[in-house]
Amino acid sequence: MHVWRDLGEVPSGFGPSAVTVGNFDGVHRGHLAVLSRTVEAARRQNLKAVAITFAPHPLAVLHPDRAPQPLSTPAHRLELLADTGLDAVLMLPFTAELAEWSPRRFVQEVMVDALHAREVVVGSDTRFGRRNAGDIDTLRELGADLHFTVDEVADLKGPDTGEGARRWSSTLVREQIVAGDVAAAADVLGRPHRVTGVVVHGDHRGRELGFPTANLTTDAIGAVPTDGVYAGWLVRPGETGEPGACSKHDTGERLPAAISVGTNPTFDGEQRRVEAYVLGRDDLDLYGERIAVEFVERLRPTLRFDGIEALIKQMNDDVARCREVLGVNTPA
Repeated sequence: MHVWRDLGEVPSGFGPSAVTVGNFDGVHRGHLAVLSRTVEAARRQNLKAVAITFAPHPLAVLHPDRAPQPLSTPAHRLELLADTGLDAVLMLPFTAELAEWSPRRFVQEVMVDALHAREVVVGSDTRFGRRNAGDIDTLRELGADLHFTVDEVADLKGPDTGEGARRWSSTLVREQIVAGDVAAAADVLGRPHRVTGVVVHGDHRGRELGFPTANLTTDAIGAVPTDGVYAGWLVRPGETGEPGACSKHDTGERLPAAISVGTNPTFDGEQRRVEAYVLGRDDLDLYGERIAVEFVERLRPTLRFDGIEALIKQMNDDVARCREVLGVNTPA
């Protein structure tokens, strides 16, 4: 898959193409419906399948105070996009200047002039151009003028939980993660949610207690779930130095782990941390390594214990529960 990080990198004469556009943060199952339709359209018409996306998230430029926590790193997002069968991704730098482009200018210069779009595939909620003035009707009007067709993909929704079925979206995934319901988030994503960062030194209390943990930097990328203990995986980097998006990319290790999110109240901690203990391993040296932790299921909230013995007993129980959730055998 070709990756272009600026409009000027698109080769002259590229296309014709089937194009989609969006932030694709997390590349969840709703996104996959649009992306797969784009690839299908391209294959059917002998076109190139292209996704247009942005970095950073537009709100990080326009309203930094309202910018959401990202669900994936740019590298992870590109790997997930590559898995869909796209021929190319144009990851445009989102700037204040780009934000002022009219819907027509964006379509003309990016979709038509650069990518030679013959079909544009988008979800019902698509918005683009200055102040998000462009929508599906705008695309249809421009398509009639600029000679491309528009394929609208209906929203995908989860089961009705009694309050109406929710549309699958990045916003829904963030809400589920913040609530600690990482299993529900995984259902929308189609895989466990992950947080990626560099391993740094902590207080080393875990090692003293027999459960050495890998502590992530506070600037780790990925929405952090609510405080608690989780069953999950620690993913080490492959050949590219970035933990892979899924098994086909993971040339490094994927290890079962108990993950703690919180301030460690038993020791009066103040800094909120994400740390992971790889089950049954005390021989790993991960300091300085860029890893990802994947959240499978929340086991319990963060608790304050009266003493070390009570804490160690609970940690042993947590490890046993992690093995059960992850389907990992207990060592003989």
